[in-house]
Amino acid sequence: QVQLVESGGGLVQAGGSLRLSCAASRRTNYAMGWFRQAPGTERAFVAAISGGGLNTEYADSVKGRFTISRDNAKNTVSLQMNSLKPEDTALYYCAAANYGLGSPNQYDYGYWGQGTQVTVSS
Repeated sequence: QVQLVESGGGLVQAGGSLRLSCAASRRTNYAMGWFRQAPGTERAFVAAISGGGLNTEYADSVKGRFTISRDNAKNTVSLQMNSLKPEDTALYYCAAANYGLGSPNQYDYGYWGQGTQVTVSS
């Protein structure tokens, strides 16, 4: 079992930046992902990173603006979000998968955090 806790969400103006963090309860080399869900929509893939951090994948909508990274010594995964847009407004979730290199499929992840809200004003 691993517990995940997200932090770093908040309210920001369009064009601004936020950095989300996800802290795991124990050391793990699980693949990690970030997903988001806006009201009335399905949960959507944002970014993923492999256990060693060498492989990353991004949704087309965030490529070039968001960067996922991890620090396995601190059991954390981060999502740096730049050039934020109002359409990035959502509840952002951190997830962990005990296999694979990081998948865009939410069903590949067995562990989830509670989410952190990101709101981007226009």
